[in-house]
Amino acid sequence: MAAMLALALMPLWQGSAQAQGQGISSFPRSKVEIVTQSGARHGFTVELATTFEQLSQGLMYRRTMAADAGMLFDFGEAKPITMWMKNTLIPLDMVFLAGDGRVMGVAQRTVPGSLEVISSPGAVRGVLEINGGTAERLGIRAGDRLIHPIFAK
Repeated sequence: MAAMLALALMPLWQGSAQAQGQGISSFPRSKVEIVTQSGARHGFTVELATTFEQLSQGLMYRRTMAADAGMLFDFGEAKPITMWMKNTLIPLDMVFLAGDGRVMGVAQRTVPGSLEVISSPGAVRGVLEINGGTAERLGIRAGDRLIHPIFAK
């Protein structure tokens, strides 16, 4: 379920690596918690995407994901980013995160396989991808905060 960065070379690299049966990245796991403005706390076990290969692959080709799972993309610094759903088989919510972990916006129920570009609402440090519909079900929205060490500064 990898929402990819919409850079011209990434789809070419990913497609050729996939076709050759190589280039599948592994991801370290971590815990995150989203604290809503109402005080509700929602925990997820996430895979961390930090390298070029991990950021390119994301959650591509996954057929399922546990309800309390996700992927946290860390871009290392706050900047405008674009993502897409190419080769992603399940619908996702993309939670865009400022450098301090504040939720800047949510792209809900993104369409599997879509090449539509999904842009961040400004400069973001990271994106949390969770199962489509989860943000609405849990009331996650702009102004909430994600707790994780990458946002501790």
